[in-house]
Amino acid sequence: MDITYATIPLYEQVSSKNIVKNFFNIVIFFLLFSLPGYRIVSHHNHDTYWLLALLCELWFTFYWGLAISTKWNPVDYETYPERVLKRVGELPSVDMFVTTADVVLEPPIMTINTVLSLLAVDYPTHKLACYVSDDGCSPIILYSLMEASKFAKLWVPFCKKYNVQVRAPFRYFYNDALAFDQFKYSKEFEQEWRSMKDKYEQLSRNIEAVVQKSVPCDFSGDFKVFLNTKRNNHPTIIKVIWENKQGLADELPHLVYISREKRPNHQHHYKAGAMNVLARVSGLMTNAPFMLNVDCDMFVNDPKVVLRAMCILLGPKSEREFAFAQFPQVFYDRLKDDPFGNQMIVLFEYMARGMAGLQGVLYSGTGCCHRRQVIYGLSPENIEIGPKHSYNTNAEIIKGKIYEHEQELLQSFGNSNEFARAAASALNGSKADSAENIQKIIEAAHEVAGCGYENGTSWGLKVGWIYGSTTEDIHTGLIIHKKGWRSALCTPDPPAFLGCAPTSGPSSMTQQKRWATGLLEVLLSKNCPIFFTMFYKLQLRQCMAYVWVLSWGLRSIPELCYALLFAYSIFTNSQLLPKSQEPAFFIPVSIFCIYNLYTLSEYFATGQSIRAWWNNQKMARITTMGPWLLGLFSVVLKILRLSETVFEVTKKDQSTSSTEQDDVDASRFTFDESPVFVPVTALLLVQLIALATALLGQQPPAHGDHGSGFLEVFGSLWLVLCLWTILKGLFGKGKYGIPLSTIFKSTGLALLFVSLLCR
Repeated sequence: MDITYATIPLYEQVSSKNIVKNFFNIVIFFLLFSLPGYRIVSHHNHDTYWLLALLCELWFTFYWGLAISTKWNPVDYETYPERVLKRVGELPSVDMFVTTADVVLEPPIMTINTVLSLLAVDYPTHKLACYVSDDGCSPIILYSLMEASKFAKLWVPFCKKYNVQVRAPFRYFYNDALAFDQFKYSKEFEQEWRSMKDKYEQLSRNIEAVVQKSVPCDFSGDFKVFLNTKRNNHPTIIKVIWENKQGLADELPHLVYISREKRPNHQHHYKAGAMNVLARVSGLMTNAPFMLNVDCDMFVNDPKVVLRAMCILLGPKSEREFAFAQFPQVFYDRLKDDPFGNQMIVLFEYMARGMAGLQGVLYSGTGCCHRRQVIYGLSPENIEIGPKHSYNTNAEIIKGKIYEHEQELLQSFGNSNEFARAAASALNGSKADSAENIQKIIEAAHEVAGCGYENGTSWGLKVGWIYGSTTEDIHTGLIIHKKGWRSALCTPDPPAFLGCAPTSGPSSMTQQKRWATGLLEVLLSKNCPIFFTMFYKLQLRQCMAYVWVLSWGLRSIPELCYALLFAYSIFTNSQLLPKSQEPAFFIPVSIFCIYNLYTLSEYFATGQSIRAWWNNQKMARITTMGPWLLGLFSVVLKILRLSETVFEVTKKDQSTSSTEQDDVDASRFTFDESPVFVPVTALLLVQLIALATALLGQQPPAHGDHGSGFLEVFGSLWLVLCLWTILKGLFGKGKYGIPLSTIFKSTGLALLFVSLLCR
C-alpha cells in the first residue's frame, strides 16, 4: 500500500441541488392540490362523475408528491480508480455474470461482444471469472463462446497493449478513423489492428453461419449433451471453456458456460432463477466476494468499470453501508429524438440521482456489482470486525454471523455440503481462492444447478435473487434496502456500459408491460415497501421512491378515467373543468403550461430536443393506457388465481451502422396483433367521436350553466395529439398499420362506451 494514498478517499459524494427546479416542483404540487380543492367546494352543483374526477386529481397530486420527494436531493458518486491500486494491497476477486435466454431474440454475436468486453476489463485477470447463463439451452451459444475464447487470447492483450477504450469489438471496429487517429504514426499498430479486425470478421462469419444452420455441428464431442434437448426440458449443462489453471495475471479469466436444468413440471423463476444458479455455481468454482451482473446486450464501455465499483465497495466504512454499486443504463446508436420514448435519459438523470441521495438507487438488473455476502442474506447488524484482510481498505475482515450451526446452513442454502462450506466461507469474509482445478467440482456444480435443488431452501425467499415478480431486480434491491443497506449510483463519463433499447413498437410495449406487471407484483405482495418502512429499516423517503416506481401500473386507471371524463363531459354536455369566467379557470391552465415548460426544461438540460420531449409525452400516454393497463390486468388475474404472469424476453438488435433512410424507417412505429394496442386505440376513437359531436353541435342541452366548454374540448383534442402515433396507425399499411382485428375490437369498445352514455 502506498502510504500517501492511505487517507485519500476512493470516491466522493457530490450533491447538485437545484433551487429553481425545486421551487417549480412545489408550485406544480400546490396547483395540483388546489384543483381537487376547487372540486370539493363545487361538488354540490354536479353529478357523481365529479367525485371520480376528484379521486383522479388526488392521485395525480399524491403521485407528484412522491416524485418531488424522490428527486429533491440528487447525488453523484465520483470515483477515483487510479487510487485503488495504490490504496489496496491486493484486489478482491470478482465473478462476472452474463445472462441470455433466447438465441433468436438475443443474437449470439451480441452476447459474444459483451463477454469479450468483460474479459478485457482493466483488472488482474486471475482475479476474474466470467459465467454465461444460457437459459435457452442453445448449442449455438456454447459454440460461439468457444470460438470467442480463441479470439479473446489475441483481443485481450491487444486492448491492454494499446489501451483500447471500447472493448466490444463490434463497436471498436465500427469507427476506423477513431482508432487510427490515436496511433496514426505506428506501423505496428496498423498491422495488428488490421489483423485483429480480420479475425473478428471471421469470428462473426463463423457465428452467423451456425445461426443460419441452427446447429453448430453434428452433436458430437462437447455438443453431444445437447442431443434431444429442448429449451424447457433438459439436464444441467456446464462447460469450462477456459480455465486459468496457473492463476497467471496475463492469462484470460475463467470462462464458464452454464445452462441450468429445466423440466416442464418445475418452476424455473425466469431470470431470477438463472441468477441464483450463477451465484451457486460460481460460489463453488471461484467464490469471489463481489459479483458483477450484465445483460447480454450491455457491453463494457469503460475498461475501468470494475475498479470504479471497487472504489465504492472498498471505501471507508463501505462494508457496513453499501450493498451494491449500480451503473445507469445508457444506450448506443440511439434513434434521433427517442421516437419510442424508451431511452430513459431524463428518468436516470433526475429520478435515479434523486434516489441516490436517499437510501440508494434501485437495482436495475444489469450493470451492477454486488457483495456476495449481501446476496447470501447478510444484514449490516450481522457484521463483525475481525482481523486484517489484504483487500479491505480498512485492513479488516467482515464476518457474517447468521448461522450458528452447519445444519442451518444446509437448510438455507441446500443439501450440497460443498456449497454450504463455500457459502460459510463467503459469509465469514474468508479470502476467495479459486478451486485448484474447477473441473474437479463440476459434479457438485451440476447438483446445485438442478431444478429441484432449491426445494425447501431459502433461495428466492431470503437468499439470492428474490422470486415472485417479473422484475426480479427491483424486488431483490428492495429486500436488500429493507435490511438497512445503502446503494450507490456510479455515473462515469464516458458511461460504464452501453446497451441497445427496443427499436419497434411491439418490443417497446412488451418491455413496458413486463415492467408494469412485475412492479405491481411487488407492490401488492407481502414485500410491499410500506410494510418494510413500518417494521424494518427502509427509510420513509426511500419507501416513497419505491412506491413511485412500483405503482406505474396503477397509474393507468386514473389516467384512463380522466381521459374518458373529457369525452364524457362533451357527450353529456356537462362541466368537468372551471369555466373561463371563474377564477379557478387559471388553475388547470397554469398546471398545463407550467408542467409542460418544466418537463421541456428537463429535456433541454439533458441535451435533448423539443421533438424528443414531444415523443416522450406521446409515448407516456400510450404506454400508461396500453401496456401498463394490461400489466395491471395480468396482476389482477394472478391475484384471483385465474392465470400466471409470464416473463417475456424483449427482442434486441445490435446495430453498428445505418443510413439516413434506415434511421427514418427504424423511427416509424410498428404494430402487431398484441392486445396492448386495443385500449389506446379505443380511447382515440372515443375522443374522435367526442370532438365530432362537439364540432357538429350534437350535444344535448346543458343543465343550467354547467355545460362543457373550451377546456373540455381542448383536453380531448390534446389527447388526440398525444395519440397521434395511433391515429397514423389507423391509416398505415403493413407493419406500420394497426391490424384489422385490433381496429374491430377497439371500435366495439368505443361504440359500447358511447352507447352507454347516450342511453
